[in-house]
Amino acid sequence: MTRARYRVARHHRHKKVLSLTAGHRGTKHSLYRRAHESMLKALSYAYSHRRDRRGDFRRLWIARINAAARQAGVSYSRLMNGLKKAGVVLDRKVLADLAVRDTSAFSRLVEVAKQQP
Repeated sequence: MTRARYRVARHHRHKKVLSLTAGHRGTKHSLYRRAHESMLKALSYAYSHRRDRRGDFRRLWIARINAAARQAGVSYSRLMNGLKKAGVVLDRKVLADLAVRDTSAFSRLVEVAKQQP
């Protein structure tokens, strides 16, 4: 029985890796061994950064809420504490959207938060 050399399978595997690393600099997109290392790093970064994006958006929302709340005369922490005491269940994403798009509704929420002891 003849020895199997996996020529076609190897060719497909190499082509797949080289296509995934198209756009990488230097030999990282043209030499298989360097491209494979580059691909593994890129996929690892993509996975972890998808999770980091959640925190990035939360920081953005908090910054927007804080800016709008300070314009209305209250700090972020007092606003969030007041809303929690008032039983207003809105997440930061919605609050930030209200602060940017609907300032009158946001100002009503600020008034509700200010009335809490």
